[in-house]
Amino acid sequence: FGMPKSDDPLYESISAGRSFMGVEHWLPLFQESLATIVDYVPEGAIVFDYQAAESREARLTLIADCFDARTDVAAKGLVFAEAVYNPLPVERLYVPGTEFDSLLAGREVIQFHPFAAPESDGAIKDKGGRPGQTFAGARAQPELNVFDALKSVAEDEARSGRQVLLACQTEGSRERLAGMLREHGLSISAEPSDALIQTVVLPLESGFTSPDVTVISEQDVLGERLQGRAQRRIKPENFIAEAAALHTGDLVVHAEHGIGRFEELVTLDVAGAAHDCLALTYHDGDKLFLPVENIDVISRFGEEGSEARLDKLGGVAWQARKAKLKERIREMADQLIAIAAARQLKAGEIFEPQAGPYDAFCAGFPFQETEDQTRSIGDVIGDLAAGRPMDRLVCGDVGFGKTEVALRAAFVAAMEGQQVAVVVPTTLLARQHFRVFSQRFKDFPVKVAQLSRLVGPKDVATTKAELTDGTVDIVIGTHALLAKDIQFQRLGFLIIDEEQHFGVAHKERLKQLKTNVHVLTLTATPIPRTLQLALTGVRELSLITTPPVDRLAVRTFVIPKDPMVLREAINRERLRGGQIFYVCPRISDISHLETELSELVPDLRIAVAHGQLPPTQLEDVMNTFYEGAYDLLLSTNIVESGLDLPSVNTIIIHRADRFGLAQLYQLRGRIGRSKLRGYAYLTLPQNQQVTPAAQKRLEVMQALDSLGAGFMLASHDLDIRGAGNLLGDEQSGHIKEVGIELYQQMLEEAVAAAKSADDPNGTAEDQWTPQMDIGLPVLIPEEYVPDLSVRLALYRRAAGLLDASEIEAFAAELIDRFGSLPSEVENLLATVGIKQLCRAANVEKVDAGPKGGVITFRKNQVAYLEGLVTFITTQAGTAKLRPDHKLVFMRAWNKPSDRLAGVQYLMRQLADVASQ
Repeated sequence: FGMPKSDDPLYESISAGRSFMGVEHWLPLFQESLATIVDYVPEGAIVFDYQAAESREARLTLIADCFDARTDVAAKGLVFAEAVYNPLPVERLYVPGTEFDSLLAGREVIQFHPFAAPESDGAIKDKGGRPGQTFAGARAQPELNVFDALKSVAEDEARSGRQVLLACQTEGSRERLAGMLREHGLSISAEPSDALIQTVVLPLESGFTSPDVTVISEQDVLGERLQGRAQRRIKPENFIAEAAALHTGDLVVHAEHGIGRFEELVTLDVAGAAHDCLALTYHDGDKLFLPVENIDVISRFGEEGSEARLDKLGGVAWQARKAKLKERIREMADQLIAIAAARQLKAGEIFEPQAGPYDAFCAGFPFQETEDQTRSIGDVIGDLAAGRPMDRLVCGDVGFGKTEVALRAAFVAAMEGQQVAVVVPTTLLARQHFRVFSQRFKDFPVKVAQLSRLVGPKDVATTKAELTDGTVDIVIGTHALLAKDIQFQRLGFLIIDEEQHFGVAHKERLKQLKTNVHVLTLTATPIPRTLQLALTGVRELSLITTPPVDRLAVRTFVIPKDPMVLREAINRERLRGGQIFYVCPRISDISHLETELSELVPDLRIAVAHGQLPPTQLEDVMNTFYEGAYDLLLSTNIVESGLDLPSVNTIIIHRADRFGLAQLYQLRGRIGRSKLRGYAYLTLPQNQQVTPAAQKRLEVMQALDSLGAGFMLASHDLDIRGAGNLLGDEQSGHIKEVGIELYQQMLEEAVAAAKSADDPNGTAEDQWTPQMDIGLPVLIPEEYVPDLSVRLALYRRAAGLLDASEIEAFAAELIDRFGSLPSEVENLLATVGIKQLCRAANVEKVDAGPKGGVITFRKNQVAYLEGLVTFITTQAGTAKLRPDHKLVFMRAWNKPSDRLAGVQYLMRQLADVASQ
């Protein structure tokens, strides 16, 4: 409801500030004169979709049920009710159904129906519409041109008196298609005109023909590759920068000047041209303005808080600190390379899949493999056959199919006569994996056993004996597998699932086990140390970022504990035939919550599970819950790791502020594993403040609601708590001195340098950024991209573009998202392209003006002097090398566009000379 309408007496009274003596006098007047949304809708603008009336009635019924439930809780004073509710009557807030119909009286309302209106003879009425044209035949025959075919169809339709519309997916694709159509001689227009074809942005899969118009979709012309816009794939090596978004007030690290504070994005006048720069503040208020095309020289400082000390511009403290850290990192890189080299030199067993049995085993997978899953399986199988011990990390989101990768690798190893050990962190996950492995291997001569707290002492003794004599081929267990009395006859393959749950002592034992065996590590949220090893190239890394077909993202709600919301969530899940997880952080909370739930939903069947239950009782509870005997499992976070119950699609997490980030993410990953939508409720105590760290964790959980966000979550974990030293037991390590991004870059450089020292053909890439002053406006205008954080993210992405194809793809994305590129953005992309040419030619700085340009080379880094001299002699006296080794080009570049084209040409020539 809005304010009373302006022609109402009550509106005049309120505007004049008149007071009313009592609520009983003015409330009826106010209610009678309130306006609804219908009063603001123009005539002829109301359209009802199919079954709109049924949806309205269902919503009003739900609203009435919620009101009754709240009044019921208030009247009974249930234990669950922690807050006092005074719900307003439904009629005070919503228009009843009967009154809603009267509001529409006298208005033209359009009602959609899913079926055509039948004629009296039962035939469907022909409105003259029919399916549109497809150009599959023209696309399939190389001698035919699809655009010539389009032109022919458009001319035929125009002769029939029909307007031809080309429906494009996006603004960017409309511009690109318009250019191609003009090249083939078609007259087109984006506005109604006499042109043969009019283009519109209308994302249709296929076109149609009606009496007055023919619509041809972009997909009709170019094919089905447009059915779904491919998501931009995040490169593993760039994921930290992707996640560490820059915001005003953040602490940043400049590679040359140290820690400063990002204040704002400002537009400066540089040589008569507008240029966006990042304003950075340093010690004593010193300012540094960084051109946006060089944003890659700064990184976000991972440690939060203003207590970090800012460096002084021009001071020596930062350089000394960086040099000292660089030396320590160099030593660490040497050790890492030595470890990796020792592993590479060892001969590993060669395991290759046997075509017939392996294909039969793969056929037992009930789902279609995703592209990433297929690639990861190929990586692992290739490592097993490479002749050296595998050490690969498979990082995939919860429910994305990591277990299938492990199953196929285990099959290959087991069929080669080797023993396979699968180490998991919890008894429940061991139990589940045992079931899955047993089911998949039942038709093959492979014996699968289990070792955990849920296995009786007699069976444990038997399994240990059979591991020693080689009878057991695959054993699945918790840390019980790491006991010193476990002896394998021929262990050849070790699988570590959810490795982030294992402690230092367990990992030391794992190191002893895996000296010369193949090792596969599976995780959804890798701990920072493991991720560092993978990102630096010491361990192999495979990513599974593609969700399974028909998988829906889990809806996440962070709310104060509200009994009515929880009751509705529980009942909704039960009505669709599902089950619920209710997770609390402490065992002592369980009995209280069980009482509350029994009062709130009296007919709810509740099962209780936690780690202190006797093994047989825990086994019985989980079995009966698996079989659907209970509606809700009330437990601690023992359900966190790897459980796969497709019937459970709602999870309620009590006191979510007491869980860690990876724990919350893993718990949420237990639901939504089928085609049904999952719902996660992260509840907080009523009227209580949570700690800032907990608040940030919950914000991250709500933000990372897309499929495949586990890898991004690991970066937030790096940012919140640091990565630790790779070769020590410190938890924050050296990273706190320079920030995670710069540390990562320094470590990568040190590892590359160590590798190149061992490999005569290797090269260590040194990270540096060329400087440019061409006198062009370089920025993303605020009117083009109004949101500051989005602009900063685009600047960061632009600075990381590596070649012409990436720049072109980025430009196409900008056009799709924001429209045609302004000249300033085109200059930015051209500048990024010139930077890449500068790196190829070892050019440190480019200065260009109306009379020419000056090229400054990096000191002692030009390895193509002979070719450079030859190039200078071909420039007909317009180029010369100064005594300070700067190259001067004398050109008349009066127009900025000429200057840009000239610099691009020169740098391309120098890059070609350097490459030769």
